[in-house]
Parts: sequence; structure tokens; C-alpha cells
Amino acid sequence: MVVLSKIYTKTGDAGETALGNGARVAKHSMRVTAYGTTDEVNATVGLARLQATGEMDTQLSRIQNDLFDIGADLCRPDMEKDAEAEYPPLRVTEDQVLRLEAEIDAMNAALEPLRSFVLPGGSALAAHLHLCRTVARRAERLTVELATMESVNPAAVKYLNRLSDWFFVASRIANDDGRADVLWVPGANR
Repeated sequence: MVVLSKIYTKTGDAGETALGNGARVAKHSMRVTAYGTTDEVNATVGLARLQATGEMDTQLSRIQNDLFDIGADLCRPDMEKDAEAEYPPLRVTEDQVLRLEAEIDAMNAALEPLRSFVLPGGSALAAHLHLCRTVARRAERLTVELATMESVNPAAVKYLNRLSDWFFVASRIANDDGRADVLWVPGANR
């Protein structure tokens, strides 16, 4: 259980922060950048939820929780030492990835195939979901970069990859099942 009785600690004043295993690293380290950007995705999901209702809001709520799971996963390096840890570290699972895939498939079943690329926009919810998508792609790129340097849970990378796809398909649902999508017209302004 998390208890936050004091919000500022002053321990980061010199530009370092603590990882989940207690190790201190620079705040600009690749690991901190990866999980910090995942937190940024979560903030954009909070904005999208201001427009969402019903099942879409329920799904976005689950995604927000999963994004905290990813942050907890990424802030804990040395996966090979998980068995030695006093408390088992929280790791994203393949089941979370499979849930996203099932939701994508269910939403996509209601949509006509695209014949053009979609521009971000349409409804307010769709515009917010496109913002979520682009920030999720950045989080994925940074996490993949981290994985070239240090150990990263492959399920976390898969989740971030599927998540941007989820946001894309959800944006089409938010645009009247794709009927209100704003389509790219190549060279329209030449």
C-alpha cells in the first residue's frame, strides 16, 4: 500500500531520483525518461476521459491503471533479480496485452476499412485520443531505446505498441464509427 504523507522530499534537488529498487539515477536517464513519458500518456488519457462516456470511459480507466503498472515495471530495473527481491516487483503481463488486442478487434469490427490516412480531429474525444496515440508512440520509442541499453519487460513494450493502435481505433469509434473521420487529401493545398 502506498502512503504519501509528504509530497516533497528534497532528495531530487541535485538532479537525481530513486528507482523502484532504491538505486539513484540522473533524472534525465533513459529509464526515467521512458517511465516519465508513460506518465505523460496517462495524463493525456485523463484529458480524453473528460469527453468519454460508458464503455469507452471504462476502458480508458483500465488503461490508466495499466499505465501506472508500466511505470512501476519500468522504474524497477534488473528483471533478472526479481526472484531475490523482498517484495515481488509489479510487471506488466501478456494478459494485459491480449485484453488490448481483444478490445481493438471488437472496436475495429464496427468500422469500414480505411481508404485514406486519418488526420487527427473530428470530435473532441477523437482529437484527444489522437493526442494519446502520439504520446504513446513516443513512450514506446523511448522504452524500445531503453531496451537497447538495459533489461526491459518485453510485455511492457508490446503493451505500448498495442496501446497506440487502441487509441487510433478508439478515435475512429469516437468519430461516429469512422463516418466523421477527417481524411487526408494528398496535395490538397498545392
